[in-house]
Order: sequence, then structure tokens, then C-alpha cells
Amino acid sequence: MGYPGASAPCKWPFLALLKSPNYMRQCTRERLRVTEIFYSLQGETRTVGIPTVFVRLTGCPLRCSYCDTEYAFTGGEWMDIRTILDRVVEYATRYVTVTGGEPLAQRRCLDLLRALCDAGYEVSLETSGALDISGVDPRVSRVLDLKTPGSGESEKNRYGNLEHLHSGDQVKFVICDERDYRWARRQTLDRRLSERCEILFAPSSGQLPAPVLANWILRDRLPVRLQIQLHKHLWGDVPGR
Repeated sequence: MGYPGASAPCKWPFLALLKSPNYMRQCTRERLRVTEIFYSLQGETRTVGIPTVFVRLTGCPLRCSYCDTEYAFTGGEWMDIRTILDRVVEYATRYVTVTGGEPLAQRRCLDLLRALCDAGYEVSLETSGALDISGVDPRVSRVLDLKTPGSGESEKNRYGNLEHLHSGDQVKFVICDERDYRWARRQTLDRRLSERCEILFAPSSGQLPAPVLANWILRDRLPVRLQIQLHKHLWGDVPGR
């Protein structure tokens, strides 16, 4: 599906679920801890610039050196899936991103992803790749953040996840320096990742200038997309954006 435009009736698929009481009772029983739900422009991935609802779940087993969402490690509010769907539908957009923290650290995340897909949304999942993605609904676009050495968490990479990727997924490398770049280049080429899905190279904010990374990509003719965090350029490094 392409971008639906302002007149797209993206809330109707959700409202149709109200005709299924058993489904909605199940959604009321299943709860997740949520840090925030907000509406913004997608700042990353292939849908960059498109108005999107973000559901940020609480908790993460990783502690990356460049993490910009430490506020999502703890706290949050318990919400059932129906309440989350009610909040999402208020924004009348077709695009929803489930993020964190590490969303897959919560077992009910899989149920939330499935419910969002059933409601007719185009759903993406931002995950570190340290946890098993095989159970994620195949309708979800999985954005797998393969951790570089500069993250301090590269030993947590679950490389078996790469076998589960399909053409609708994306692999992201956040690159801190030239060592990270060489490592990401080797992973991309040796594992032939671009034959599986789209590959994103992103400079770590405040560590690697984007033009430097751009020149490396062009020099080596890599089959990757340079990604710059649009939301930070628009609003700075603030929560809820």
C-alpha cells in the first residue's frame, strides 16, 4: 500500500474489529508497559517523512553507547492492547511503528503487532536484533538494528535472525567511526544482506559526520541507503518526536 493521503479511511478497519467481541475481550486482557504513544513524521527507514504513530514500549536488555531513548528503560504505564488501538486510531494515519527500548523484550509485543496488522495498519517494528524475530507477524516490516562494535553490544547480535528476513524488512547499522564502517561493510557484503532486504547505514549522532559516511559509501559503491535522523534535524533530540 502506498501513502493513503488525508482522505484515506484508515480508522475503519479498526472499527470493524468492534463487531468481534471475542477479539476485543482478548485485547483487553493482554497488557504491555508503554512509555509513550505519539504522532510525528517518521525520521528513519524507507517511510521517512510520512506521518506515523509511534508506540514506544518500556524496557531494554541492551545498553548501547549511543542510545538516545534511555528514558524508555524503566517506568511507563500498563496499557491493554485495546487501549493502545484506541489511542492509535485517534491520529487517522495508516502507518504505525512499534519501538522501544526493545519492544520484543515484552512477550505481548507479538500480540500487539498482530492486532495492529489485523486493524489494517502498515506496521513496522524497530528491534535490536538481540531477540528472536521469527515469531513476528509476517505482515510487519522488521527494522533490525545490527549492533556495531562501537555500540558496545555487538556480542548480543543474534545472527540467526538474518535467516528470517524478507524483502519487506530492513537492516540498520548505526556507525560510530571508521572501524564500525569497515565492520558493517564486511557484514553487508560477506552475508550478502542486500539480496535479502534493504540496508541502512546511519551515522551515530554527534560521533560521525554524515558527509564522511556518505563519501565512504560512494567510494566503496555499497548497495546501501544513507539514513539521517530527520526528526532530530527538525526538532532536536527530544522525547515524543
